[in-house]
Amino acid sequence: MKIVILTGAGISAESGVPTFRGPDGLWEGHRVEDVATPEAFRRDPVLVQRFYNMRRRFLLSGAVHPNPAHLELARLALQPGIEVTLVTQNIDDLHERAGSAGVLHMHGELLKARCEGCGETSGIREDLEPATICPECGEAGRLRPDVVWFGEMPYFLEEIGRAVEAADWFVSIGTSGLVYPAAGYVSVARDAGVRTLEINLDESATSGIFDDSLRGPAGEQVPRWVAGIIAAR
Repeated sequence: MKIVILTGAGISAESGVPTFRGPDGLWEGHRVEDVATPEAFRRDPVLVQRFYNMRRRFLLSGAVHPNPAHLELARLALQPGIEVTLVTQNIDDLHERAGSAGVLHMHGELLKARCEGCGETSGIREDLEPATICPECGEAGRLRPDVVWFGEMPYFLEEIGRAVEAADWFVSIGTSGLVYPAAGYVSVARDAGVRTLEINLDESATSGIFDDSLRGPAGEQVPRWVAGIIAAR
């Protein structure tokens, strides 16, 4: 059985990770245009670096941990006869901490930096500053968070698309259905005859497209769904 799982902000929010999108459309008091675009980085790199430095510090502070949904998805991938492709829109490392391997981070990773000079990425756990030196090429002032900003192309699109089309199940967990291209994968799955399931606290913008839905916290619904899959095997 091949299962493609897409996770969004809802699964990490249950671990205490603040979501980017608030009801007023601001990200922690900042406009998207000020902290999440290439233009913002060129205009005010100090502000942008400070914004992501704060998020990185919080992620590494010990205040957040994988919740049962993260843990059960990792357990599912270890079951014989089940092949899981885990895709996330989240930039945290909670799936990895829970034991999942090979996670496809569509929107990049907060614990990685990318050099705009040489294009190489490197792991990072400390603050980035405008003068930080790239460990790969030695150039200063070109490192940025390896996070996909608005106007940039998400990662792994072809790989994800192929996996969705070849899957038996496509499962979306904790997503808003508002951010494309991720929100379009349920349509890709439906067109390919793949069974689709949405696990979400509330209805999303794409809820009507899914075959089935489970409403409630991911930390409760994902373990129940995983238990059912394993029992059926």
